[in-house]
Amino acid sequence: MREKIVASNWKMNKTLYEGLNLVRDLQMAMNGKTINCNIIVCPPFIHLASLATLTFSGIVRLGAQNCSDKASGAYTGEVSAAMLASVGIHYVILGHSERRAYYGETNAMLKEKVKLALNHVLQPIFCIGEVLAEREAGIQKEVVEKQIRESLFDLSAKEFGNIVLAYEPVWAIGTGKTATSEQAQEMHAFIRATIADKYGSAVAEETSILYGGSCNAGNAKELFTNPDVDGGLIGGASLAVETLLPIIEAFS
Repeated sequence: MREKIVASNWKMNKTLYEGLNLVRDLQMAMNGKTINCNIIVCPPFIHLASLATLTFSGIVRLGAQNCSDKASGAYTGEVSAAMLASVGIHYVILGHSERRAYYGETNAMLKEKVKLALNHVLQPIFCIGEVLAEREAGIQKEVVEKQIRESLFDLSAKEFGNIVLAYEPVWAIGTGKTATSEQAQEMHAFIRATIADKYGSAVAEETSILYGGSCNAGNAKELFTNPDVDGGLIGGASLAVETLLPIIEAFS
């Protein structure tokens, strides 16, 4: 059975003090509850070492929001996969739509990031998805297939087994729009079929595919009941316990 995941992407939010309190409050809020998914907390780089010192419950893991496509060297401001691994990080978000749009990250660059992450036993949460113009042109499947093929399909089946995918309809992030449950399922099913064509149905059926387009307390349960939606990559709704906990509890 593939892993059910709620991944919390704080983006560029929270001071260290605020972040420590958020994680402590979340763990307290979950105390005594039956939680049916794994939770990944992805704060800014500067908080990772401090958060790694907290005693996490077994279902809560720590992730980073990015890593460099270089192993080490004279790359001011970059953070390597080895550095993340050295402080006990388990996951790393790669290819987020904001990184692609604002910082020019390409499929080729992300291919290198994935390799470095896997070499340091980090599990990539690899983001894919189309912008509004691509959705309106009806080429969303071609766009997503190209992102997967050019960044991930050089991996062996064993290596690919360590990838978590996150589908981001970019037009639904921070806009107040949300893909319908049917649109989400259609794209997730297409992504799983694309994986099956390359690696076979067994690998495809074990791959967790998260939804990353403005998932919130109001739509999480409907989204998560789809057979190919295995959880969410949560942005703004992950910044407070009262908005994140109902998403976690949507896996009932």
